[in-house]
Amino acid sequence: MSSLPAYIIAARRTAIGRVGGLHKARRLEELSAPVVLAALQDSGVQPSQVDEVLVGNATQGGNPARLIALAAGLPETVSAATIDRQCGSGLDAILSGVRRIALGEAEAIVAGGADSISTAPWRVAKPRSLHQLPRFLNFELDAGDEGDGAVRIEAADALSARLGISRAQQDAYALRTHLKAESARTERRFLGEIVGIRANPEEMRDESAVEPDFKDLAQLAPYLPPDGTLTPGNTSTLHDGAAMTVVVSERLWTSLGKPRALRLVAHAARGVAPDAEAAAPIEAMKKLNERMNGFKPADIGLIEMSESSAAQAIAFIQGLEIDEDILNPDGGAVARGHPFGAAGAVLVARLFTRMARGQAEGPKLGVATLGVMGGMGLAALFESV
Repeated sequence: MSSLPAYIIAARRTAIGRVGGLHKARRLEELSAPVVLAALQDSGVQPSQVDEVLVGNATQGGNPARLIALAAGLPETVSAATIDRQCGSGLDAILSGVRRIALGEAEAIVAGGADSISTAPWRVAKPRSLHQLPRFLNFELDAGDEGDGAVRIEAADALSARLGISRAQQDAYALRTHLKAESARTERRFLGEIVGIRANPEEMRDESAVEPDFKDLAQLAPYLPPDGTLTPGNTSTLHDGAAMTVVVSERLWTSLGKPRALRLVAHAARGVAPDAEAAAPIEAMKKLNERMNGFKPADIGLIEMSESSAAQAIAFIQGLEIDEDILNPDGGAVARGHPFGAAGAVLVARLFTRMARGQAEGPKLGVATLGVMGGMGLAALFESV
């Protein structure tokens, strides 16, 4: 079966907000619809030209993509589908949009991810017997049935111990990524990327991206005392956020004047043992490096990664022998937070800003990568055109 070219011609996101913070009262469709509209306006694609809306989401249930499409004022004839691959949902939705275009099934697709954990339905486990009470479940479901994120922390702590990554190294990485995020904000490098849902300055900056003090980081208690190295300061936590892209066919891209765009080169998914999920992005990148369609790993000029912890990011740098300067140059998830099902779509919005937004020449090749709860890694290589 032939494969047709597909182009990402617009990408927008909200500011990333703490749970109970910036977006605390916003339902998923209220958070996402303004981003859809901003991306469409950037692209020049009319709402009537959209064939489908694909949204990655891990907390809402049902088919929130349809609610988002209607809230954005798209025609009722536009179909919609929701994808749940946990943290990888948003990236998977974009890749699915590219596939639909490549197969000739659509001309224009809105694809991205969104999670409003502040307003998501509560999850309650059914008691095992009439004598037990129901219990609330955390959104971060891991291999254990308590769903408290312990497996994720244990996996990263085990990884840091195996590789000899010290607490001081992790805190230093966390400080650097916060400084990168602060520098990007003050230099207005998020201009044109973040959609302000209301007209105030708080809507234009990631809520958790504040400059910490290294002494404060060093004083935080570890999650797993007494010898654990992961803390609230050197790990990412769940946040609210949404990010959307517009993916079009070559015919539509040409009719729009061939605007600067991203084009998918290759992608890879790789599973690992659930208790080794901290290493999953490394394995996904190794698989991606084997299918780069004529490019070489040394050609990659930018990697955007939604790291679960500083330990994971350091292991990624060391394991793949990459230059730290190309990883999250404007700060990563340790600084801005991890918007769960939207995380992968935020990475693509970051790539778009660095590689295709405006007139400045950026890197030619960029990668979006992240780990997925349950022991999986995703990586996608994009080319600027």
